[in-house]
Amino acid sequence: MRRWIAVWARRAAIGLVIAWSLFPVYWALNTSLMTNEEAQSTPTHFLVTHPIFANYQAIFGAGPQAPAAAGGITRSLVNIVVESGGATLLTLVIAILGAYAFARLRFRLKNLFFYTVLGTLTLPVYATLIPLYRIMSEVGLVNTYLGIILVYASGFMPLAMWIMYNVFLALPPSIEEAAVIDGASMLQTFYRVALPIARPGIAATAIITFLLGWGQFIFPLVLSSTGSTQPLTVVLASLEGRHIVPYTIVNAAAIVAIAIPAVLVFVLNRWIVEGIIAGSVK
Repeated sequence: MRRWIAVWARRAAIGLVIAWSLFPVYWALNTSLMTNEEAQSTPTHFLVTHPIFANYQAIFGAGPQAPAAAGGITRSLVNIVVESGGATLLTLVIAILGAYAFARLRFRLKNLFFYTVLGTLTLPVYATLIPLYRIMSEVGLVNTYLGIILVYASGFMPLAMWIMYNVFLALPPSIEEAAVIDGASMLQTFYRVALPIARPGIAATAIITFLLGWGQFIFPLVLSSTGSTQPLTVVLASLEGRHIVPYTIVNAAAIVAIAIPAVLVFVLNRWIVEGIIAGSVK
């Protein structure tokens, strides 16, 4: 009896935490499928009886309800994809090359350099905000895709390199040694042997980095003051201050912002798990 009670108490606690976490998402989805009058009516509608999709059409500038900010929302969606994708590609290239060098090459002060890179993970992220803004301002990269991508990559690099280092370290050196014996150069061994085997780790690193870029708010808020480079996360927070946008349309835009990374994680969940555990065993 005690064991039965403990099991159901644990399940109830887990269910409560899940419900507490997902209710705001459900409420945003529920509201996004209503008209503005229904969303503001009393009593509150916890279930949608007649769902509509006009709010989703409106955020992309379609339909009679499209707000003046619709163009900015669409542009911000493009911005967040470009910035997150660009930062992911740049981070991957540098992290893969650096991690492979740390895992396979021997050179002086290797451990010092490696642990210095990892040590930046302990720095408070926002402690670097003002210095990075000053640097980007001096070189004219404020309000540019390149400036935001460089800042993102500098922040994501230590974690990405740490993941890839463990992935490469877990690869059997005998496979690469066999390739060298067969006459392959170090570059060919890296490109034709190490990279294909490390694909799960590379995929996991790419997905994690992209999600980190998608969720950024403070850095793009400071580094981009115009709609030409502001991502969706920043534009959503500023809608009520710049435009009179119906509450239902704001929630529809928020659901779009949540749905894209959620679908990405759901579809590629296997790659994330395989990549994370790839470096845990040899």
